[in-house]
Amino acid sequence: MRIGFNPNKDQQNDNLVYFHQIIIPVYIPNQESYFKNSLAILKLCLESLFLTVHKKTFITIVNNGSCAEVKNYLQELYLNEKIHELLDTTNIGKLNAILKGVVGHNFPLITITDSDVLFLNGWQDATYSVFNNFQKAGIVCPTPSSRSLRTFTSNIYWDKILSKDLSFSKVKNPLALKNFANSIGSPDFYNKAHLEKYFTISNKNEKAVVGAGHFAGTYRGIIFNDLKIKYSNYKLGGDSESKILDIPVVQNDLWRLSTSDNYAYHMGNVMEDWMKEEVSKLELNQIESDFVLKPIKLGSKWTYFVKSKFFGKIILNKKVMKYFIRYKGLSKDEAENYLK
Repeated sequence: MRIGFNPNKDQQNDNLVYFHQIIIPVYIPNQESYFKNSLAILKLCLESLFLTVHKKTFITIVNNGSCAEVKNYLQELYLNEKIHELLDTTNIGKLNAILKGVVGHNFPLITITDSDVLFLNGWQDATYSVFNNFQKAGIVCPTPSSRSLRTFTSNIYWDKILSKDLSFSKVKNPLALKNFANSIGSPDFYNKAHLEKYFTISNKNEKAVVGAGHFAGTYRGIIFNDLKIKYSNYKLGGDSESKILDIPVVQNDLWRLSTSDNYAYHMGNVMEDWMKEEVSKLELNQIESDFVLKPIKLGSKWTYFVKSKFFGKIILNKKVMKYFIRYKGLSKDEAENYLK
């Protein structure tokens, strides 16, 4: 039986106060072995986030089957209004958890990040600057990588192959690259050539690094509006990240870019003293951002086929790429070492 009239019927949502959503999938099934330090690292990740984001940021956490202590911690954050949305589920996989966070919202910008990222002051403003100066930016990562130049980047090369805007630049923060390499347990991930120069696109106001990583990135929300894939068979890895986070960007003929300086650290799963030290240096962001993302016309299936499927097979081939990066400023020896 129903009595009366639901006051919410036919009422439109109020204008959103928030324009930037952050989605963090969290999977910490226990606090042993691999996950021994994961809760402590998650707390540092979120503390760095709370300190660095502006007031128009909407934080969504998807608890992807974590243990009771982690679940209780996240619930406490939600009840204390430190986060805006908490979704609880069994372990359905990282990408499926991310999709749950996307559904039901319509934010212009969506940051998708792992739960072991330490954010630094200014990361949002640096990200917005790239979006503002490169209208075709579809994702912006706050951690540049010298090795990202061949990962879903062929549409950039199609658009700028003859332009002086595309060239090699001196790495701003080589120590950050070394720190990332250590954080993934691969200290030789970047060689000497990678630590000295990275591939950039420039204009008179801004310089961005070509390519973007997965562990933290801010996307144009419109990319996910027509996402064809609603489910991934993989809990982690496989082709799930490329199909859901990489390909939709280039399918819409948008660019994958990173900030030229480093604005976040990857912590990994082992607690180290430097992590607490970095968080202690952070200052509370009290700015109410007035950034407005400029609208853009998305590309067609035809542009995706030509720039990414056809041209991509040519330009991203290692042999061809060696000549291309020499044309764009590297010496013969540098080019040889760069693609190793």
